[in-house]
Amino acid sequence: MALVACSTAGGAASATNRRVVQVVAAENVWGSIATQIGGKHAHVVSIITNPNADPHIYEPTASDARELAQAQLVIENGIGYDPWVPRLLASNADGSQAVLNVGTVTGVPAGGNPHRWYNPSDVQTVISVMVADLARADPADRKYFEAQRARFEVVALRPYHALISTIRTKYAGTPVGASESIFAMMAPALGLKLITPYSFLKAISEGTEVTAADKLTIDRQIRDHLIEIYVYNSQNVTPDVQAQLAEAKARHIPTATITETLVPQTSSFQNWQVRELHGIEAALAKATTH
Repeated sequence: MALVACSTAGGAASATNRRVVQVVAAENVWGSIATQIGGKHAHVVSIITNPNADPHIYEPTASDARELAQAQLVIENGIGYDPWVPRLLASNADGSQAVLNVGTVTGVPAGGNPHRWYNPSDVQTVISVMVADLARADPADRKYFEAQRARFEVVALRPYHALISTIRTKYAGTPVGASESIFAMMAPALGLKLITPYSFLKAISEGTEVTAADKLTIDRQIRDHLIEIYVYNSQNVTPDVQAQLAEAKARHIPTATITETLVPQTSSFQNWQVRELHGIEAALAKATTH
């Protein structure tokens, strides 16, 4: 079940004498959560929303800079994923904003895996900090934000947590392959054994050179059916990934798709994640019936 909250513009807030926190999220993954936690007391703008864009190479616009300069709370992923955010804040903002850096609050250093929204425990950490930051910006509505959080966690995220638990129970220990590091945290959360070399996953994610040794290892894993399914990021299908997908199809290894931004971009975080989890579950079911 989706928990939908409407974003309210500052002008509407003045008309009703209601405080509205101005929030800018670099990615709509975090923006969706902020919208649902903030509810009627937050106006949330997400900058990266295009499902066809690669967030790793996003080039901000003058409009993005203006949005960040006007925000009371900025949510950035950090960990090298959106380095343009601190640059714009340094040059265009007055320094009064609160900044929620996902990498900082989850304790992930530079060079770590930036895709923290695929780690369920990190999502919970970000939610907690988000509530605290919204409450600091609008102390009078602290109880409201806490109530929104409770509804989000108990109602909106219920199917998400249930699917994770179901997959972990049914398919724990199943060996799987993936195209990049975006799946490296969700796999253990699902109880799956990701055997693709991490050096390959990281190289594809960061757009660096893939080693011949890693290619040979993955070719063997697919050829010899050492993996049951192959999970790939459809927003970053390099020639190497295309070749692996073709080989997986030829060997009748089921595939599942994940993305870095909400698909469709009007989706909520939980609906997007549940749809992807259903795809992974279906691929696993198909693989294990062969």
